Amino acid sequence: MNMISRTLARSLTDTSTIRSSSLSFLRTLSSTSGAAVSDPSVTSVAKVVASTSVAAVADASDSSVEKVVTSTPSLLQPRVVLYDGVCHLCHQGVKRVVRADKDRKIKFCCVQSNAAEPYLRASGLKREDVLRRFLFVEGLNVFSQGSTAALRVLSYLPLPYSAISCLWVIPTPIRDAVYDYIAKNRYEWFGKAEDCLVLQEKELLERFIDRDEMMNRDFKVNHDLH
Repeated sequence: MNMISRTLARSLTDTSTIRSSSLSFLRTLSSTSGAAVSDPSVTSVAKVVASTSVAAVADASDSSVEKVVTSTPSLLQPRVVLYDGVCHLCHQGVKRVVRADKDRKIKFCCVQSNAAEPYLRASGLKREDVLRRFLFVEGLNVFSQGSTAALRVLSYLPLPYSAISCLWVIPTPIRDAVYDYIAKNRYEWFGKAEDCLVLQEKELLERFIDRDEMMNRDFKVNHDLH
């Protein structure tokens, strides 16, 4: 009888220890989830560990156990266009998409902003790469550049814009050759601003994931001028 009592006591102690450790880990993960957003490797690992830990706690739970619900924020917002914010041609293209995209499916980000960094890391690209060919990130590990990115963006828009995506039939090397030629000469032909052009049309910022950063930059510039 004494042996059975000792065995039951040891089992309850072990279960309590596992439960306590799991809950402590989940609280730590929850408090640091903000950092995971800026680190792709941390985010993917955190999601797996979090789901495993939640399952372990659920198996060991009873009416006296504190219930913990955690969620790791997703790394990337879907359908984000990263583009050269000081390019007049690029800015005009963004304005056209904003006007056509009544359902607000697509968001934007100036590649010059800090908010672009997680998207660059996730895509394995540098800013210089996006300055040559703009980037369209549709989701984690789903992105395109150049002429292909342009056609992907158009495919999300209503007619007649979406019909232009039929240009897929043109071989990619030919499409990209035309794109690269225009991109190479865009500053000379259309001009280049000293700062992101969206700051001159703030009504567009509600569609930008770097809105707060742009607003703070504009405030600092105006404050310094005065």
